[in-house]
Amino acid sequence: MVYYLHIVKNFFTEEGIIVSDSVTKKIVLTGGGSAGHVTPNIALIPALRKAGYDIYYIGSYNGIEKKLIEDYNVPYFGIATGKLRRYFDPKNFTDPFRVLKGFAEAKKILKKIKPDIVFSKGGFVSVPVVRAAGALKIPYIVHESDMTPGLANKLSIAGANRICCNFPETMRLLPAEKAVLTGTPIREELSMGNAEEGRKICGFEDDKPVLMVIGGSLGAQSVNETVRYALPRLLPNFNIVHICGKEKMDNLKLTLPGYKQFEYVKNELKDIFAMADIVVSRAGANSICELLALKKPNILIPLSTKSSRGDQMLNARSFEQQGFSIVIDNDDLDEDILVESIEDLYENREKYIENMRNSNLHSATDTIVGLIDNELKIQ
Repeated sequence: MVYYLHIVKNFFTEEGIIVSDSVTKKIVLTGGGSAGHVTPNIALIPALRKAGYDIYYIGSYNGIEKKLIEDYNVPYFGIATGKLRRYFDPKNFTDPFRVLKGFAEAKKILKKIKPDIVFSKGGFVSVPVVRAAGALKIPYIVHESDMTPGLANKLSIAGANRICCNFPETMRLLPAEKAVLTGTPIREELSMGNAEEGRKICGFEDDKPVLMVIGGSLGAQSVNETVRYALPRLLPNFNIVHICGKEKMDNLKLTLPGYKQFEYVKNELKDIFAMADIVVSRAGANSICELLALKKPNILIPLSTKSSRGDQMLNARSFEQQGFSIVIDNDDLDEDILVESIEDLYENREKYIENMRNSNLHSATDTIVGLIDNELKIQ
């Protein structure tokens, strides 16, 4: 069967979005609530445009997804959202009504856009969108980053045409006829960094290997503190670039030779990754997929179940079993364990690089765009 194609006259929608007069394929991306539910969608945008898609985004009115999408010239529609909680909160009594409002708004928006397909990266904002797509008989694909599906994706799986995932173990938790092991799309620019430029950015003038420490967008206090305790033992052998999170910099160490701190990096990240020989990181799904795609030997220090649903621990153990990573439990983290693990990782880095090179999860973007195209062909 041929693609569903729509010929649309020029007009302004009520939301102020211009829809062009063209014959094209159209896709709605959705996902939000955290950067992790948005960045894989952003990574897909160049490939989708190259494949001939007009792209639209549905997120919350003022969530992080709206800010992140602004730079990509993608029409953005906001809807009401309600958080899906597994714990008691007074908002549990009111948020279902926000979800219902979001469903009605998403349905109205989808009727106007008339997309051929919806791609959901999850997060609570995605549930009204995929439910509305299902009600309108619009096919949709869901992507699950973590080892076990989050609540939003659990509510979306039944009507999904395909479910993409990162881990072999996840395939056993999903309907066999829908599950596809794809990996996570990463931003194309991350693979275009320049190591020498990274050294200039950080002010590293010698040829010592570079240790990169990254704790996620909010930083990781226990990791930050342990790394700083260990600096006297690490700096003789490594230059260290430390992305420590907002307001987490140590001002007493700003001029310490061989140690460069950032609260957050954006444009410089590709060059810092290119420069890094080994990495210490939390175990968020998108972060570790970036490490895999870039073939960076790594130590993962996952959030414990005390401060998360345990997905980072599962993610990390899977990477450890596949030979991609060394894992340190957050509760076991101390200076001695960290230093010994860093030394072991660097000494055996080629083994980890080879294991990552042999993985079949290096073309997630192409795989997912191919799935989207195939779904349209069989409709």
